[in-house]
Amino acid sequence: MTDQSRTAAFEEFARARTAHLLRSAWLLCGSRTEAEDLVQETLVKVYVRMHRMLAAKLDNPAAYAQTTLTRTFVSSRRKRSSTEQPYADLPDDAVSDHADASTLRVDLAEALAEASPTDRAVLVLRYLDDLSVEEVADILGLSPGAVRNRSMRALARMRERSLR
Repeated sequence: MTDQSRTAAFEEFARARTAHLLRSAWLLCGSRTEAEDLVQETLVKVYVRMHRMLAAKLDNPAAYAQTTLTRTFVSSRRKRSSTEQPYADLPDDAVSDHADASTLRVDLAEALAEASPTDRAVLVLRYLDDLSVEEVADILGLSPGAVRNRSMRALARMRERSLR
């Protein structure tokens, strides 16, 4: 496979998967701009991976991209810079991420924001991306029991929050 054909294959893949990756990233990050940055970083890593595999083809690029997205998110939250907050006073022409969002969407975003990065990743992958416990465990490098335990506890905290 030539560089040109690998690049064309990647561009086709990126066009097909960006919307899904962006949705997952927004649910993980809670912010559109952070989600866009996360998807961009993920696509760069997928591109590099596709070009390094000279003779072989990536078996499941969509699964690889989802795993990369999730692991990049969790890893970024371990860094000190992940606690940085954007400036509170926005210019008058700035539009809020949630300006036209429904109450349910805002509640979900707030509840996810309170979850730890790993719990948030478990909830997004398990319930919003509809992956099995085993798939989530594989992506996050956890045992299936840990995934079930984390999801059970995180859902309980979200239910408790919604009752307040």
